[in-house]
Amino acid sequence: MTDTPPRRRPSPAVYRRRRLVLLLAVLVVVAVVVLAFWRPWEGSAASGQPQPAASTDTPAAPASPSATASDDAASPSASSGATQPPADAEAEEVEACSARSVQVSAVTDQETYDAGQLPQLSISLTNSGDSACLLNVGTATQKLTVSSGPDVWWRSTDCQSESSDQVVQIDPGQTVSSVTPITWDRTRSSVDSCDGDRPTAPAGYFNLAVEIGGLAAQQERQFVLQ
Repeated sequence: MTDTPPRRRPSPAVYRRRRLVLLLAVLVVVAVVVLAFWRPWEGSAASGQPQPAASTDTPAAPASPSATASDDAASPSASSGATQPPADAEAEEVEACSARSVQVSAVTDQETYDAGQLPQLSISLTNSGDSACLLNVGTATQKLTVSSGPDVWWRSTDCQSESSDQVVQIDPGQTVSSVTPITWDRTRSSVDSCDGDRPTAPAGYFNLAVEIGGLAAQQERQFVLQ
């Protein structure tokens, strides 16, 4: 029986070459993974895109002016049917209201008032047209007049303490009325007697005429003081 010669162990140089080959293989794998997932150009491109700035050009809706108990006009409000007009380019397509599309009406809370009762006066607007329209319903454009025959007893503009503009949009079929009626104290007004004593109106028939935004009511509202 022939004896098998002993197996020679690899030399240290062979072990070093094997370790080097294994290390290079690991480095190649790591490099492939890094290149597959690391994409710095995507981040820089995204951060370089300009961002749109928030718009600050929308005007704030004007506040409704408050009315005094007797001589300041009251404005129709959005809560009664009117809305604030859009603050963009679409607003240019909405035309101003005209007498052809909007009917103005004088309104009183009663037809007959007992002695001591104070009439509540207001304005009503109805858009009977086919499209929305814009109207300045601010106190600067309002005028309410109480007369008895040809004798003018009271005007809302005689002693009006303040006035303002308020443009609202009235949609087709909508009716807008004054939020706060004006109380007539049953006295004769004049620009010279706002802070003094004024004559009291006698019993009889009176008429209310109104104007707003350049539009006037076609009919006066009649009421009776007792």
